[in-house]
Amino acid sequence: MERLSATPAGITLGPIELVTEGGARNFVLEMRAGRFHGFVVRSGEAVTGYVDRCPHMGVPLAQELDRYLTGDGSLIQCSWHGALFRIDDGRCVGGPCAGAALTPWPVTIRDGSIVTA
Repeated sequence: MERLSATPAGITLGPIELVTEGGARNFVLEMRAGRFHGFVVRSGEAVTGYVDRCPHMGVPLAQELDRYLTGDGSLIQCSWHGALFRIDDGRCVGGPCAGAALTPWPVTIRDGSIVTA
């Protein structure tokens, strides 16, 4: 099955409460064209989404389910080689992929639910 790097807009992923405040959660979507792997980081009532793929090695960022953030929750961290990414724009700020960035996954909150945008 092909691994996709985008999803159509308008897919409801679930209520915002699926993602803990200051936390992250992965989502896997099965579509006709293939499977999409992404994750969402929540800050208050806002969410930011990224494709779950490290720009350095092309592997998923988390070795453990939903473990995308540093211990203090301030950055996204690749658990394979320690690369660090800013939450707001996905830019790599440390590690072997300096200057690269995560691929954004457009998501928003609509009527209390996380929805692809």
